[in-house]
Amino acid sequence: MAEPQPVTLRDPSSSMTATYVPSAGMICTSLADDGVEFLGQRRGVQAYITSGKTMGIPILYPWANRLSAAKYAIDGGVVTLTPGVAGVRTDEHGVPIHGVLGAYPGWRVTEQSANTLVAEVNWSDKPRLLATFPFPHILTMAVTLAERTLTVETTVTPSAAAPVPLCYGYHPYLQIPGVPRAQWQLQSPPMRHLPVDTWGLPTGATEEWAGGNITLGDTELDHGFDEVEEGSVFTLTDGDRRVELTFEKGYRAAQLFAPPTDELVAVEPMAAPTDALRRDNHRVAAAGAPDTSRFSIRVG
Repeated sequence: MAEPQPVTLRDPSSSMTATYVPSAGMICTSLADDGVEFLGQRRGVQAYITSGKTMGIPILYPWANRLSAAKYAIDGGVVTLTPGVAGVRTDEHGVPIHGVLGAYPGWRVTEQSANTLVAEVNWSDKPRLLATFPFPHILTMAVTLAERTLTVETTVTPSAAAPVPLCYGYHPYLQIPGVPRAQWQLQSPPMRHLPVDTWGLPTGATEEWAGGNITLGDTELDHGFDEVEEGSVFTLTDGDRRVELTFEKGYRAAQLFAPPTDELVAVEPMAAPTDALRRDNHRVAAAGAPDTSRFSIRVG
C-alpha cells in the first residue's frame, strides 16, 4: 500500500500551516503556528488508517457520533449496517459510530493552491457507500487557511430526486501546547443540553446550558447539545494563547468532549444531534439545492 501523501497549506499572512491527507479520509492532521501544534495528535494518523482511532480533525460522515442500533428506516424500508463491513465501525457497546468515511481512500482532489484544498467523494457511483447510506450525492470539502484561520466548508449536492439526510459532523481535537490541560479555560455559548444514557445516547430529556467560562481542572465532558445559534464561538485558552472555533453556518448541534486522561478538548460541529438518522430529527439537502455548512478555527 502506498504511503499516504500529506498536503500542507500555508497562510500567506502568517506562519500558520495546516496539513491534510486526502487519501486517509481527508483528515486534517496538523494546525500549527511556526511548528507549534494546536491539534491533538493522540495515536497518530497511522492508527487512524489502520484501526479508526481518531486524531486531528476527522470528518464523521454520514452520521456523527453514535446510532442507537445497526439499522435505520428509509422510505418504508430499512437499511441494515454490518459491523466491520463497508466502513462501519462500532463502539464498546456494538453500535455504529462516526459514519463510514474513517480513513476512506477515495477522496479526489479537484482544486489545490498554496493555501486552499478542495476534494470530493462521488457517493452516487460507490456501491460500498450506497449500501450504508443509499442517497446518491456528491460530498465536497473545501478548506482555506488565511489570516490565522482554517475555514472548512462542506457541501452536499444530491444527484438524484431523493433528499439527502444531513447528520454529519467533525471532531476537532484542540490543545494548548506546553500548558497542562487543568489550566485551560473553555468558553461556550448558551445552548440546549441533551443528557445521555450510559451508552452515550440522548435520553430525550433537555435542559438549558447557560454557557460561559470554565477552568477545566479535572472536569470530564462528553456532552451533547442542540439549538446552537449560527455564528456561535467556542474558545479554548490558557490566558495567553487562544483557539476559537466558530460555527459559522449549518451546524445547529454540538458535542463537547474533554477526557480527563488526555491533554485535549474536542468541540464538535454537528449538522444534527447524535442518533438523528434513526430519530428523523435532521434537515435534508433537497434535489437541486446543494447544502453548505461551514466552521472555522482561528489561532490567536
